[in-house]
Amino acid sequence: MSNLEKYNGVFRDVFMVKDTVLNDTFDNKSVDGWDSVKQLALTTALEDAFDIMLDAEDILELTSYTKGKEILKKYEVEL
Repeated sequence: MSNLEKYNGVFRDVFMVKDTVLNDTFDNKSVDGWDSVKQLALTTALEDAFDIMLDAEDILELTSYTKGKEILKKYEVEL
């Protein structure tokens, strides 16, 4: 499984969506139910999937599908 497939799987599982909706417009302002609980679940799932520990600043900035990709690059995760 590629890193992109794992990344998409995390978003699918946390938000209960299909891959087809995961794009540049998938963010905390446009997705119903993206609240603090989902934010925590997303953070935890990404950390587990990629064996990393996000710092507090990155957790706060994890506000979209696209931003998540940028953040993972900082942790040397290639998608």
